Parts: sequence; structure tokens; C-alpha cells
Amino acid sequence: MGENSNFSINNIDVPTNSDITVTFSPVLGTQHYTYTVYKNNIVEIENQVLNAEAKTITFKDTGTYKIVLNMVDSNNKTTTVQSGNYLIDKEPPVIQVDKAVLKIAQDDEIVQNVLAYDNYDGDVTSKVTSNINTLNTNELGMQKLIYTVSDRAGNETSQVVDVEIINNDYTLIVIQMFLIICLLFLTLIVFRFKKLLKLEKRIDQYALSPKKGHSTSLMDIFVSQYQKLNSKLANILEKSVFAGKYAKKLDKYTAISENHKTGMNILALKIIMALLLLLVAFISDVVQMKLMEIYEIGLPLLVGFFLPDIVYFVKYKAYKRIIENDLLSAIIIMNNAFKAGKNIMQAITIVGEELTGVIANEFKKMSLELSYGLDIEIIFKRFADRVKIDEVNYLTASLTVLNKTGGDIIEVFSSIEKTLFDKKKLRLELASLTGSSRLIVYILLAIPFIFVLMISIISPSYFLPFVTTDLGLILLGLMIIYYTLFVIVVRRIMKVVI
Repeated sequence: MGENSNFSINNIDVPTNSDITVTFSPVLGTQHYTYTVYKNNIVEIENQVLNAEAKTITFKDTGTYKIVLNMVDSNNKTTTVQSGNYLIDKEPPVIQVDKAVLKIAQDDEIVQNVLAYDNYDGDVTSKVTSNINTLNTNELGMQKLIYTVSDRAGNETSQVVDVEIINNDYTLIVIQMFLIICLLFLTLIVFRFKKLLKLEKRIDQYALSPKKGHSTSLMDIFVSQYQKLNSKLANILEKSVFAGKYAKKLDKYTAISENHKTGMNILALKIIMALLLLLVAFISDVVQMKLMEIYEIGLPLLVGFFLPDIVYFVKYKAYKRIIENDLLSAIIIMNNAFKAGKNIMQAITIVGEELTGVIANEFKKMSLELSYGLDIEIIFKRFADRVKIDEVNYLTASLTVLNKTGGDIIEVFSSIEKTLFDKKKLRLELASLTGSSRLIVYILLAIPFIFVLMISIISPSYFLPFVTTDLGLILLGLMIIYYTLFVIVVRRIMKVVI
């Protein structure tokens, strides 16, 4: 084998998936030697042999191995001999597919993006084979599409895709089109009845004898039936202690809801909405002739239950913003009424008559409560509990102190008016100064979604690994958590309490 050929197998450059056994021995005249085994250029074994006997090593795990001998003769001269590389590859390639389950119509072509990668050979997508030509796409039911690939070492891996062949009969399309047409027709009827009802109310004032119709519009029937269902469900939920505690958190939304007078009614709405979306999902699956998956049950229930919360939250924020903007006008009118010699009941009534919108409705409600004999402190406290605004709490506290200790109400309201005016002025100046900063924040928050949308349009399969692989799901979860924390931190930084 030559002077430097001290190995039974000098090297194996082509990866193999079998164990490699190498016997090595020092050259003649060696007194002792040291052998070092490297795995992936990292020392794995290092031993000293005090004689010239041969050694045998077996490599079993995946990696690139190399042996180095340092031989010392009787003259203490060191000779170094090293082997070539021994490549062992026992890791099979990895196959990635777009979808593990495919649904295609009869006689349709199976379209699937397949990628294959090996730790030594790299991209082996061109070596992927499948049984796609043996599948019978004319036969209904489930079939197995098997992708197979092997590397140079002989490792083989397979990826099974479940292919469901469904009926391509146009009956489903006809049914779907019929349902869509029916929904559009019903929507048209609802809007038409609603428009006619508004038109009738508009022309009634010009008629000598307004028409007394005995028929009820479709919209009124729908609202009436819904209110009956909501009321019955609310009565059932009132028996639950947990439902009662949860409904108290929803009581604040009754100020902006025309058809729901209590938090229990809003809770009943949330349940009805959840069941309605579940019914829509069920009908959709029935039309497609498939069974409902677990996520198809849970997702509509969650969306339907929490969707009213989002709607009411947005409306409630707008409601509070309107009251904050119009409260100063109400205070100015009340102060002018006091200067004209009016009492507080008359001042509240004047505000309800002079102003419009939300603040007018609140003062009309307060005027009605005063007419029923409620105390000034109570009605303003009820007003503060409904709107939960600092300015109203300040106004309520001032009136309470004024009512108990006495004082000049004109001077007190002038002070309140000046305070609210300065606060509103400061709020407008702050909004003007931070407008550009808020715009930048909104752009930064929108950039990730814009980026994902643009990349998805250019390459629809680019982000598929995030939902088709375990590592991708983990990364997606971390990104969502990071983005949520980013939004929370930015909102905290940008929030300024006046």
C-alpha cells in the first residue's frame, strides 16, 4: 500500500449509509504512536498506543471522519500519516409538499409543489419520483400519492399525500349559485322594504290622512322575532351566576345600543351571533358535501362570540369621544342659563333642547330623571357611571360639594368651563404636535401586512413553510407574539394622559 498507506481503507469519498470499519497500523520500526480520530473536523478520539500493534475502529454515525497517526521510532523521530475522508450518511432526504391533503375534482390534474433536500447532496428535487401516473382520478374517494427520493448514500424517504377525488358534477355549482342568488334576493327585499318604510315616513307629513297600514314590513318582523329570541335567551342566562358577572362588564355598552337594554341582552346577542356563524359554516360544509373539522366548529364560535365586543368597543370609544367634545358646549350653555337666573333643572332642560346628538340625549335622560324626583347628585352620578369620563366625574364631584356646602354656582361653572376649555385646547395642540409621529407608527404597523401581501401575490407558496412545518409554526407564533408586544409598547409610549 506504500509507505504512507497504513490504513485498510484509505478513504471513502462517496457517502455510504453502511458502517465503515478501518484497520490501521504504524510502519516498521515504530516504538509507539498516537492516533487521533476527527469527526467533522472536531477531535472525537485521541489515544496513545505504547507498542506497534494495529488498531481497528468502526464508524457508525453520520459524519465525515479522518484518522491521523503520529508515529515515533527508536530515534524519537515523529512521522505523521493521515487517512483520507470517510463519509457516512445515514440521514434520509427531506421532502416538503404544499399540502398533505389534496381535494381535486374528477379528471382534474394533480398540482403539487414538491421540494427535496439532502444534508450531503443538497437539492435533490430532480430525483423525486411518485406514483402520480398510477392514480385513477376518475374514481371517487381517497387515494395515496407517494413521493419518494433517495440520495447517493442509498437513504430513501417518502412523503404521503392524501388525495380526495370529489365529484365534479355541476350540481354543487348550481346549488351554490342558487343559494347565492337567494341570499342576494332576500337582501334586495330587505333593503327595498326598508327604503319604502323610510319613504312612507317622509311623505306621511304631506298627506291629508296618512295611510294606516295594517301590514308589517319584513325588517320589522325580523327585528321583532330577534328581540323575542334575545329576551328568552337572556331570561335563561340570568339563572347563571357566571353569566350574570360577565353581563355586568357589558352594561356600559347599553348606552350605545338601541335594541339591548341590559348587559344580559348583549351577552345573548354574542351567543346568537356565535351560533349563527356556526350555522353558516355548517351549511357551507353541507353544500360541499364534507364533514366539519374541529377548527371549523371552534373558529366560527370564537369569531361570532367576540365580534360584537369589537363592534361595541369601537362604537363606545366614538360615543365617549363625542361626549368629550360636546361636554364643553353643554357646560357653557348651563353656565349662561345660571347667569340668566335659571335653576339647575331648567339649565339641564335647555341643554337637551339646544344641543343635538349623544350629549343632548344624555341631558334629556337626566331631565327626565329629575322630573321623576331623583336628586341632582344621583342623576349626575348615574351620568358619570354611564359615560365613565374624567370630566364628568369632576363635574359630579363639584356639584356634590356645591350642593352640600353651598357657594356661587356661576363661579363654579365658570371655573369648570375654563378648565375644560384649556384641557380641550391642550388636547388639540397635542394631537397637532404628535400627528406626524402617529402617522409613522401606523405605517410601521402596516408594513408587515403589506410586505406579506405583496410577496404572497408574487409567490403564493413563499410563506407556506410557516403553516406546513413545525418549525414554521413555532416561528409564526414567535412573530405574532413579538408584533403584539411591539404594538403594546408603542401604544404605551404614544399614550399621553391629559
